[in-house]
Amino acid sequence: MAARPAPVQWAGSLLHFLLMVVTIPIWAVIALLLYPFPFSVRYPVIASWGHVVIRSAEWLCGLRAQVEGLEHISSSEVAVVMAKHQSAWETLALLRWFSPQTWVLKRELLYIPFFGWGLKRLEPIAIQRSAGGNARQQVLEQGILRLQAGRWVVVFPEGTRMPPGQRGRYRSGGASLAIAAGCPVIPVAHNAGEYWARRSLLRRPGTIRVIIGPPIATAGRRADDVTREVETWIEARMAEITRRGSPPPTRSAR
Repeated sequence: MAARPAPVQWAGSLLHFLLMVVTIPIWAVIALLLYPFPFSVRYPVIASWGHVVIRSAEWLCGLRAQVEGLEHISSSEVAVVMAKHQSAWETLALLRWFSPQTWVLKRELLYIPFFGWGLKRLEPIAIQRSAGGNARQQVLEQGILRLQAGRWVVVFPEGTRMPPGQRGRYRSGGASLAIAAGCPVIPVAHNAGEYWARRSLLRRPGTIRVIIGPPIATAGRRADDVTREVETWIEARMAEITRRGSPPPTRSAR
């Protein structure tokens, strides 16, 4: 694919951003109207907004994905998905491969006009980070119910988006949930931040690499041990797919 000139990249990015801004209120109203209906009806309609955003990024910005490891997703068993967090892209793109799903996220996101209204109808596990032990208990209780209902639970163990080449502290909440629910963890690595950076309007054209790892067993294990295995696997894959010339991985302060 021929390289896009910078003005074309910015034009496509602006159009994509405007499309998101225009469509969020539409889907939010639809989400509110669907409130009386069961989750099985609400979910595919509301989640379709994510598919529209990802597909339009391909058309307008030349932003595509190459996925490895789809064979590791079982059609009969849901699990806790622990994924690298670099961009807004993966929060929507993961809907393609893990569905139906719910997220562990900051409660503040539900207060965003329109966006938060629709998000709330997808029944996420919304926590207040300052709540400490109460937040962890909430993740366990609600997460187990979501898994028992046949939904994937997506956790970003670093807690916030990290720039390419950096890593945050991997927290053990996702592993604790998987152990309590008696299900495996599926790790996911990707380099979306190199193309759609956090707090940036520009979406750079290219192919995001996504690697879905084999299920990691949790039975009879400690959450810290599972988390370290997840971190080791994800960061090893990140070293493979991070573009040459990016800064070496570093840890943020714990």
